[in-house]
Amino acid sequence: MDFCSHGCGYMLISYNSCRNRHCPKCQSLQQARWLEARLERLLPTHYFHLVVTLPHELNPVTLLNRELVFNLLFQAASRALLQFARDYERLRAQIGFTAVLHTWDQELNSHHHLHLVVTGGGLSEDGERWIAVGNSFLLPVRALSKIIRGKFLEGLEKAFREGRLKGEVPCLEDPVQFQRFSRKLRRKKWVVYAKGAFGGSQKAYHYLSRYTHRVAIANQRIVSLDEGKVSFRARDNSRPGQQRLVTLSAPEFIRRFLLHVLPLRFVKIRDYGLMAPCNAKTKLEEPRGLLSLQKPLHHKELEDQKIDTPSETKTWQEMLQALTGIDFTTCPNCGQGRLIHYPLIGIEATLAPTIWDSS
Repeated sequence: MDFCSHGCGYMLISYNSCRNRHCPKCQSLQQARWLEARLERLLPTHYFHLVVTLPHELNPVTLLNRELVFNLLFQAASRALLQFARDYERLRAQIGFTAVLHTWDQELNSHHHLHLVVTGGGLSEDGERWIAVGNSFLLPVRALSKIIRGKFLEGLEKAFREGRLKGEVPCLEDPVQFQRFSRKLRRKKWVVYAKGAFGGSQKAYHYLSRYTHRVAIANQRIVSLDEGKVSFRARDNSRPGQQRLVTLSAPEFIRRFLLHVLPLRFVKIRDYGLMAPCNAKTKLEEPRGLLSLQKPLHHKELEDQKIDTPSETKTWQEMLQALTGIDFTTCPNCGQGRLIHYPLIGIEATLAPTIWDSS
C-alpha cells in the first residue's frame, strides 16, 4: 500500500501484476523496458514504417495453424526485404529492421499483419560506406509485395506437402483443392504499405513501441457491460477522426478476444539484418561509425537525431514517467506529497480493503 507523505490521507493499494502479455493492465512497464533497450541500438538516420498484411482468405487456415502461419509471415517478409534491399540497383545494401505482429482490427476480428520499422539506407556490401535513401522512398512496394507473396506461398505449399497444415478446412481436404486455393492467392494483390521517413531516429521506435505490447482491446475502449452485452468504441474508417460504438454479446466478445491470444512462448517482436541480436554488438557498430563521419547536420536536425543514453539505474517509476509523462511518485490527491510504499503483511493485508473503504 502507498501513503501520501504530506498527510492528506490518500492511500493506494497496489495489487500484484499477473505479467501476462495479453493483459491490458500489465504492459506499460514492459513497453518502457523494451523501448529503453531498443534506443541503445538506434542509428543516427531516418527510418521508414512498413505494414505487410495477410489476405483474409487465409484466416480459416491461420485459425487452426497459428504458429506455423505466423512464422511463415515473419520469414517471408524478412527474407524478401533483406533480399530486395541487397539486389535493388538503387540500394544494394544490408538494411536493419524490427517487425511486430498484430492480429486484430478495431472490431477484434482477425486481421493478421506486421508492422516494420526499417532503416533509411544500409551498409554497403564491402562494409566501407553507408548508402542512404531519400526521405520519401525506400523500395518499390509493388515489387516487394510480389516477392513476399511468392516466398509465403512457397512455404505454405511445402508445409501442405509435408502434412504440417492441420484442420478441417475445405482448401486442405486434398491436393486439388489446395492448388486452387494457392492459385487464388497468387492472383490476389497482397497489401504492402510503406510510409515516409520518420523525422528522427528516436521517433521511429517511440512510434513502434505503441504496437509492441498492445493487446487486442484496452480497458478504456470498453463503454458498458450490460444484460450480457459488451459495448466498446472503435475507429470509424468512413469518418476520419471519429469513433463508433460496437456492441457484441458477451460470448462473442470473449471469442473474438481469444482469437488474439498468441501461442505459448511465441515471439511476436523480431529483429533482422543490422538490428538482429547477433549483429547488435558487432556489425551494427560499423554503420554507426560511418554515419558519425558524414556531413554535419544543422542544429534542428541534430535535435531530431539526438539519441538519449538510457540509464541503467532507472526505476520503474522513472521508466513509466518517460513513457507516459505522469509522475507516479506524486500524490494524485494533493499533488504535493510523495507516495511512500508500505508493505502489508499478515492481518494488515486482510484489513486493507476495510481501511480503504473507511477512508
